[in-house]
This record gives sequence, C-alpha cells and structure tokens, in this order.
Amino acid sequence: MKYLDEAREIWTTLVPPYGPAESIQGELLRAVDQLRVEAQCNGNINWEVGNYADYVPYLRARLIDSRVFNTAALTEIEIDLNRLADFEFPETDDEPYDRLCDRIVEWVRAHPEPIPNTVALQ
Repeated sequence: MKYLDEAREIWTTLVPPYGPAESIQGELLRAVDQLRVEAQCNGNINWEVGNYADYVPYLRARLIDSRVFNTAALTEIEIDLNRLADFEFPETDDEPYDRLCDRIVEWVRAHPEPIPNTVALQ
C-alpha cells in the first residue's frame, strides 16, 4: 500500500470495533477489510449468508467517481471490484485489496469531512 499510514489513521478514527461505521469514509475501508478477511480466511464460504455481496456494490457506488479519479484509476477500481465479486474464486492475494484501500485514501482526501453512512452493511 502506498498510503498505509493514512489508511491506519482513517481506520483508527472512523471504523468502530464492531458493526458498520458511522461515516462513508470509515465504511469504505471496513468494507474492503470485510471482503479481504472473508476471502483470505474463509474462502468466501459465508459470501451468501453473510451479505458480503452487498459490499461490492457499496464500494462501486461510491468509488466510481470521475470527480475524484481519472479514467485509468476508474478502470483499475472496476477490475479490482469485479475480481472480488467473483466469490466462487476467492481472491487471496493482497494486491487488489491494497489498491482499493489506496483509492479509498484518495477518495477520503477529496471528501475530508465525515459523510454520514446511511447504509447498514453487516
């Protein structure tokens, strides 16, 4: 990750120990972490029962933002999200998760004030 320290700061200030984050900024990082843990630790076995399928559209709806990212970055985000959505073949490599976390840091830079999260992902 290019922005590990900034991601840690967002995590420690905006992601609660349990449950959804109150801000979109925190929930974006939490969503990527939830997908990473489910794929790497559980092989996506809980994908359908744990509502993990809801995380990819949540991330897509917020990160696909041409006001923040250029075309190349948007394409990279789409590729990574499509890869993570293919739950039958769990992504166990850290690279797509780390790239998404870096993009989230960039998104947070463009939206520095916490935005209330109105979507309760489990």
